[in-house]
Amino acid sequence: MKLYSRSQLVFFCVLSALFVCALALAFGLMRGSFQGLSAEEGVGAQAEAEAEAEAELSLAESQSTQTLRLNTAELLPFSQPERENIAVYDQLNEAVVNITTETQAFNWFLEPVPQDGESGSGSIIDTSGLVLTNNHVISKAIKVYINLADGSQIEGTVVGSDGENDLAVIRFKPPEGAALKTIPFGDSGALKVGQKVLAIGNPFALERTLTVGIVSGLGRPIQTSRQNVIRDMIQTDASINPGNSGGPLIDANGKMIGINTMIYSPSGGSVGIGFAVPIDTAKRVVADLIKFGKVRRGWIDATLVQLFPRLVQYAKLPVSAGMLVSRTRKNGLAEKAGLKQGSDPVRYGSGVIYLGGDIITSVDGFKVETLADLYSALEDNKPGEVVDVELLRGGKKVQLKVTLADREDALNQ
Repeated sequence: MKLYSRSQLVFFCVLSALFVCALALAFGLMRGSFQGLSAEEGVGAQAEAEAEAEAELSLAESQSTQTLRLNTAELLPFSQPERENIAVYDQLNEAVVNITTETQAFNWFLEPVPQDGESGSGSIIDTSGLVLTNNHVISKAIKVYINLADGSQIEGTVVGSDGENDLAVIRFKPPEGAALKTIPFGDSGALKVGQKVLAIGNPFALERTLTVGIVSGLGRPIQTSRQNVIRDMIQTDASINPGNSGGPLIDANGKMIGINTMIYSPSGGSVGIGFAVPIDTAKRVVADLIKFGKVRRGWIDATLVQLFPRLVQYAKLPVSAGMLVSRTRKNGLAEKAGLKQGSDPVRYGSGVIYLGGDIITSVDGFKVETLADLYSALEDNKPGEVVDVELLRGGKKVQLKVTLADREDALNQ
């Protein structure tokens, strides 16, 4: 056994205590550092989320305001119209993306299998990675891919869609260090027939193709389904083909004034009659798409029935077109506004229609003869807004002011 002196024991005790203190101090510093880093990361993440929210709600307010460079040395040999075309394309074509989708089908064994879906175009409207396109391009997709001008392909997610105006917003994460170009919004309310317009898109997968034309007509109502009419469509003779859907219609100043949506064609190819959703419509609905994923619209909270010949004949109604108020919701906004519901039930098919109620003939200044007319009249109204309703009651015209309910809530009751 080895023996130690008192001085040696004191020395080793002091040394051990110093070692333990050093370890404790080091551990405390490391812990403090990690907590500091975590706090910094938390603040950074919160700031990033706030910045992202601001970017979402800004609706591309930070878009480029630079004017077209028309008088550079390389453009001087060209005519003025050619300079405009070249300048618009050079400055905006990289802001147009090619959108491809993947859908799901089933094989003979009822197993789900992926397959290529719709393809179309889209416009980058915010540097955070927001793309504006048509709803019909992505409506059936289980996966959406954004193909950028540099050839990179990035999977995106659908932020929101609006089938009534055939619009959708997609988000993708830009490549690290990428400086995305955006297309600034213009003003479709100031358009004139004969004004020059340009379309950039991906017809037949030919990426970023430019075509030029004029505004051929304004305010075209296009019925896209039994109950839906897109109002104020822009008609153009700029060549639009399959694959152009969702791409921008641009004025000579490089501003987006429409979203190319559909063509009229007996053959399926362009015959010079194309239609675009006006940008003023897009500016109105995109905010809701980003914030809610859908567009919140107002509605008359009553059960309404479109008049049809057999009903008109059976009930001996004084008009042949309009919306019959079959029932109103008890203590609802329509009832409080004074709308009168029917009281005489008759069976029609598997349902019941109550006769004797008011017949709505006009809403918010729009003539209403069909369900599609009513949808169209209330397309730009929000819940809580008050609209003028003209109706027939006992053969006499009556004017009411009706506060609108939320359409989704009203129709799901």
